Order: sequence, then structure tokens, then C-alpha cells
Amino acid sequence: MTVSRFRTILFTVTALVSLVGLADATYLTVQAFTGETLSCGGSPDCFRVLGSSYARVGGVPVALFGAVAYFSVFAFATFAAFEYARARTFLILTIGAMFLATLWFLYVQHFVLHAYCRYCLFSAAITFLLAGLVIALPSSQEQ
Repeated sequence: MTVSRFRTILFTVTALVSLVGLADATYLTVQAFTGETLSCGGSPDCFRVLGSSYARVGGVPVALFGAVAYFSVFAFATFAAFEYARARTFLILTIGAMFLATLWFLYVQHFVLHAYCRYCLFSAAITFLLAGLVIALPSSQEQ
């Protein structure tokens, strides 16, 4: 398998994984705007996290930022699969920012709120997977 083909496969997998994250973040965004109750399996932790002051920035649900980020990853990975050079750079920067934000939110859940949201942890796992996929990408100089 050539490096170019391997790179294209990784970009495709990245795009598909980002759609899973987009579904999760969209679900949380809709819940935040409609006030509907999540199916958290009766866990009060989920409600404590999603109802905290950390769940919104300037009145906007953090999940909306996540949905935009996941959609951006999907778009950049798709363009990068078709060898748009700038898309690869934007993909790496976006996933890097998502990784740092995820570390912050995990810190808040563990050390500040002492509560965990299943959907948030799922999003964190997706972000870590995306970061791993980007790290696995061969450099753009390799043919």
C-alpha cells in the first residue's frame, strides 16, 4: 500500500469518526436548546455536568461548539482526502484545539464538578481517537 493511499484511508476514517462525534454533540445541543431530558440511565452526574455553568459559554451551549468542530473535522478530512494541502493543516489545528478543550472539560468534570456525563466522555473518546488518527498520518513530504 502506498503512502498516498494510506493517507487517504486515514482521512476517510477521520471523516467517518467525526460524524459519530457530530451526532453526539448535536444530540447534546438539541437537548440544551429544548430543555428535554437526556436518557442518562438515571445518573444524576449527567444532569449535574450538563446543567452546570461550564456547559455554556456566553449563553451558548458548549455542545454547539463541539458540533461545529466535528463538522469542521469532517469537512477538512474530506478535502484533505482529495489532497487539498491547506485542509490538512486546518484539520490538524482543529483536532489539536479539540484535544486541548477536551482535556479542560475532563479536568472540570473530575476536579471541579466531581461528576461525569456519559455523552461528554463519549465525545472525549472520539476526540482522542481523532487525535490518534492525525498523529498516525504520514508527513505531507512522504510520497
